[in-house]
Formats: sequence, structure tokens, C-alpha cells
Amino acid sequence: MLNELNRVIDYIEEHLTDEELSLEIISEYAGVSDYHFRKIFFYLSGMTLSDYIKNRKLSEASMDLLHGEKVTDVAFKYGYQSMDGFTRAFKKWCGLLPSEVIKNGISKSFPKLSFIITVKGGINMEFRIENKPVFNLVGVSKRVPMQFEGINNEIVKLAESITNEQREEMHSLQNIEPYEIVNASYEADADFLKEEGDLTHLIGVLTTENQISDLLEKVPVEAHTWAVFPNEGPFPSTLQETYAKIYSEWLPSSGYEVIKAPAFSFTKMDKHKKDYAYSEVWTPIRKK
Repeated sequence: MLNELNRVIDYIEEHLTDEELSLEIISEYAGVSDYHFRKIFFYLSGMTLSDYIKNRKLSEASMDLLHGEKVTDVAFKYGYQSMDGFTRAFKKWCGLLPSEVIKNGISKSFPKLSFIITVKGGINMEFRIENKPVFNLVGVSKRVPMQFEGINNEIVKLAESITNEQREEMHSLQNIEPYEIVNASYEADADFLKEEGDLTHLIGVLTTENQISDLLEKVPVEAHTWAVFPNEGPFPSTLQETYAKIYSEWLPSSGYEVIKAPAFSFTKMDKHKKDYAYSEVWTPIRKK
């Protein structure tokens, strides 16, 4: 996968000024699904693919300005439809106006990425593979804004909205592992890993029952194979690191790829250790 990522980086460099450069075309060039590629890119690089492209375009634009090109020519060269749009984006990116870059001869840069393999400390990553039959995710759900970092206040509000009646019914329906309250995300907007738009977040349980009341939502899940990653440590940093390692370390050498199905996790806070928890990440996969 690292070879594919580096080929994509080269492709982006060659087409930074193309009007046709789109996230979908880039993912197709990588030879994997759009969903899968963007997820890998984010967890390896720490940024979305669209943010990387934007940063590279503005970095190259700053170099062009330093080399004496006109602001108008640079703006349109990198796909901005108006001078105002380019000026706002450029000022937000580097803290300077394009005219100030030309006048003072200073700016900042954002170098091209390069993905390499780094071997760290020989730390084992615990996982197990499980096959699950058809089941339902049952619980309360809502559309929430896409958010990569920090606390998503809309998810907090969703958790706080659960009534005693809903909680009791969820527990009565729960009959398949893991026997925990889970957090599942699915039905993301088209740009799944662009921090824009919404996704559906569900807090609930797994069940094979089909009869539920109107108090709860039901999401059918097909039979799949799941990679399960237990983790224990300071929360939420350990859970976030586990997600990163799944995509940066485990997937590239596992012989599996992520499929488009609801992924979920659960967390059990330790009553005796502050901000310490046991979690499991359940990732739907298939063999390549």
C-alpha cells in the first residue's frame, strides 16, 4: 500500500493545476475504493486528502508569488474562481496576504509527502478475527457533523437523550457479542474523510431480534468478517492510537481490506483509575 500511496503523491504533484483533479479520480488511480483509500491516507498522514491537496496548492502558489508571478495568474492557475477566494484561503493558510509575500519576499511552505516504513520497538498489536452472522444494530441515532478531533458535542447530546425506557429495551434485546453498549458510525456523506457534511451515529446494542418498538432505530448488518482490536490504557488517547495503528501498521501487511459496513467500538471506563479504559474496535474486513 505504501507504493500506491507514493504513486498517488506523485500523481497529485503532476496535476496540481488540473481542473479535473478530484478526490474520486485520485482514489481510482490508487487502485482501491475511494472510502478505503481516504481512510488509509488520513490515518497515515494525520490529515485528509483534500486538506493535503489544498496545502500543496497554496505552498506552490506561494513559491510562484516569490518568483514574481502575478497574484491574478497564480489564483486562477491553482483553481480559484475569484481573487477574493484565493486571498482569503492564502491568508488563512500562511497568515500573510499574497501582496505581502510579493512585497516582503517571505512566506511558508508545505513540502510534498513521502510515505516510508518505520519499524518501532517490536510492539505486538493484539487482534482477533471473528465471523458474524446477520445481526441488527439497535439503539438511538442521529445525523451528526463530521469531526475528526476533540469531543463531538452532538454525540454527547445523543447519549444524554437516551431515556430509561430506551435503555431497558436495548438491554433486553442484547443477545450477541459484544454484550456492551456500542458506538457505530455509518451513512457518511460522499466525502467520508473530508471534515465536512454529516454521518449517522448510533448508540446501541447488537441483537438478532427483529421485533423492536418505535422507541429505537434498527440497522440491519450483513454477515461479515470482523477484525477486533482490544486496547487498554489512558482514554481517549489509547483508543485513538489504536485506530491509527489499524490503518498505518496492521492493514498494509494483513492481507485484508476494510469494507463499507458499520464499524463500531465500545469502551468500559475503569472505576479505580481516572481516565483509564478498556476498549475494543470492531472493523469490518474482507480478504484482498
